[in-house]
Amino acid sequence: MSADQTELAFDWSCRIMSDNGCGFPAPGLHSFLFKPIFEVGGFEFNKVMLLALLTTLVVVSFFYLAFGKSKVVPGKLQMIGEAGYDFVRRGIVYETMGKKEGEKYVPLMVSMFFFIWIMNIWSVIPLTQFPVSSVIAYPIVLAAVVYFIWVPLTFKRHGFVGGWKNITGYDASLGPIKWLVSFIEFFSNLLVRPFTHAVRLFANMFAGHLMLVMFTVASWYLLNSWMIPAAGVSFVMTVVMILFELFVQAVQAYVFVLLSATYIQGALAKHH
Repeated sequence: MSADQTELAFDWSCRIMSDNGCGFPAPGLHSFLFKPIFEVGGFEFNKVMLLALLTTLVVVSFFYLAFGKSKVVPGKLQMIGEAGYDFVRRGIVYETMGKKEGEKYVPLMVSMFFFIWIMNIWSVIPLTQFPVSSVIAYPIVLAAVVYFIWVPLTFKRHGFVGGWKNITGYDASLGPIKWLVSFIEFFSNLLVRPFTHAVRLFANMFAGHLMLVMFTVASWYLLNSWMIPAAGVSFVMTVVMILFELFVQAVQAYVFVLLSATYIQGALAKHH
């Protein structure tokens, strides 16, 4: 792919029935590639990295402003912060892990939830219009953070032998098939689980961004001659997709954190 194709989802000169003869510029992988903003010693800093950095600043700044000087009678920003914090704490952590075991993991889960949510929201913000989570490196790192918490925690809580029993689901009462079940559980928990944890977030944001780009491009491409009504329909679908994406973005943040809490709870649970 040439450098000219990166950072461009389509060619603005392309219109249906136009004289330049170009076809519909369908979105593809080039919609996820960006030219470096700057380069230092071979390290390239691009738009996706900038959005990830801005996400961190937004989340940290919001909670600092909300709770940096908290008051007994909260202001509007503190109320919003408390509502968001309490939603993750009670609606996810306490419900999954219980108050006693889960309290120490609340800050982590709250941070992950809002970090993922803001990363996703960039998709529908004018000028940025790109979900950071649609680049798989970011979901992989987040899934790895959870993975390297619950796996060591399993052995810390249950010991070496008990830890492997917890991970493999070893149950002597299963008789001859206990080893088969243990192998399947081992493969599922240690290999498949982190993969699906990351890919679930990535795939939803990747597909959602492609759909948004496709309808946006189609709205412009059809805005010519007697196809203008079709362009109007495509524009309406773009608006519908934006509203749907706003819902999906929040749901994906919720699901990722819910699964994270579930995995940690599994590490803490007693093996039967």
